[in-house]
Amino acid sequence: MARFVRSSKYRHVFGAGAKHEFQFDNLRISKSAWDTNKVAASTKYIAVNWEAGGGGQFAVLDRENPGKIKAGYPLYCGHKAAVLDIDFNPFNPSVIASVGEDGYGYVWAIPEGGLKENASSGDAVQTLKGHRRKVGTVNWHPTASNILATSSTDYSVKVWDVNNGKVITDAKGHSDSIGSVAWNYDGSMMATACKDKKARIIDPRTGEITATLMAHEGAKGSRCLYLGTKGTLMTVGMTKLSEREFRVWDPRNLDQHLCHKRVDTSSGQLMPFYDNDSCMLYLAGKGDGNIRYYELVDDAPYFHFLAEYKSSSPQIGMGVLPKLSCNVGECEVQVMLKATPSAVEPVSFKVPRKSDLFQDDLFPDTPGQVAPMTSDEWIAGKNANPILVSLEDGYVAPKYKAMEVKKVEVVAEKELTTAEMKQKIKDLETRIAYLETEVAKRDLTIKDLQK
Repeated sequence: MARFVRSSKYRHVFGAGAKHEFQFDNLRISKSAWDTNKVAASTKYIAVNWEAGGGGQFAVLDRENPGKIKAGYPLYCGHKAAVLDIDFNPFNPSVIASVGEDGYGYVWAIPEGGLKENASSGDAVQTLKGHRRKVGTVNWHPTASNILATSSTDYSVKVWDVNNGKVITDAKGHSDSIGSVAWNYDGSMMATACKDKKARIIDPRTGEITATLMAHEGAKGSRCLYLGTKGTLMTVGMTKLSEREFRVWDPRNLDQHLCHKRVDTSSGQLMPFYDNDSCMLYLAGKGDGNIRYYELVDDAPYFHFLAEYKSSSPQIGMGVLPKLSCNVGECEVQVMLKATPSAVEPVSFKVPRKSDLFQDDLFPDTPGQVAPMTSDEWIAGKNANPILVSLEDGYVAPKYKAMEVKKVEVVAEKELTTAEMKQKIKDLETRIAYLETEVAKRDLTIKDLQK
């Protein structure tokens, strides 16, 4: 029998949804068509994009107090248009970043005990202003404190130093909207998935695009993520026939993918999540109630299907709890947060075992909440792997310092009068005429002119 059944300690992992009393109910989760997870989590809080009539809002919920949320719950209301993405700081569970359709990013410090009243943009600890169009993604650096990346429909990816609110690098070269940004394990490289069907690898310190690959034939729903310490890149997307698929790539040779799997036929995007500790990949379908999970291995065929969690209620978004929050006593290896239009339901994935002893083969040391390096060290060129902690005796969170930054003063852009606008147009026409003369006189190429 051993010759036919593959040996794996995760072969019998099963998922189970939380009972109603352990769900977060009476929510108004955003109905925005932008491809985002809509929910994020830290060890202390769960945050959701909020459906707002005007402006942009998101809510932060205490993870230890599930149940029905009361009407008039205080919200973060700093954005002038819909909030598109949120992400918790990996080294401080009370710090969260948000980006929205208004082109702004904000970093917020959640007060002890949560908000007592709505927070405005003036309450944010830092403002990130620099994109020219709506900002669709925000991702904190995995090993350096106060570094994050944002992407926008202005076709750029910016890396920010949150300490002073300034842009470190600005990666340009995308030809369409960027749907996904991912850091690798030590934060030395980034990858993006774009609506132009391509994935790109970027050096975040220089902003240079070091590689480009044709990821999927379909333009809809493309995402990417690095597979932990493996260093391999995974992309999910669509075929021309609207079949959802994923591919795994070796960054050292991007001419051909390592493996390819067509999942099913559906119009909803796949939301991928990877657990480096168990080498398990979770694929949640947007618009359906399924979560498929696979075990990834180092040799061909590189992945093995384990099982599928099915639910009658479709999800419009999905998040994941940090591994530090898993219940190791019940062999809980992952907790997904399923977002429906009015609720967030935790879905627990467990390995069935009879012993109540700590299972060290299921729970290796995992990244903790202490940053291995500062933002200045990373900018200077240092790389570092996450600092690992053991979960055997229960995780004890370190003491977090209050976030100290040099806040950027945002000056409202002055509206031009008709006369000033006409003068600006006249100046631009003069500049264009000068450049055309220079091209004709010096026989410059387009490349010379760009320089």
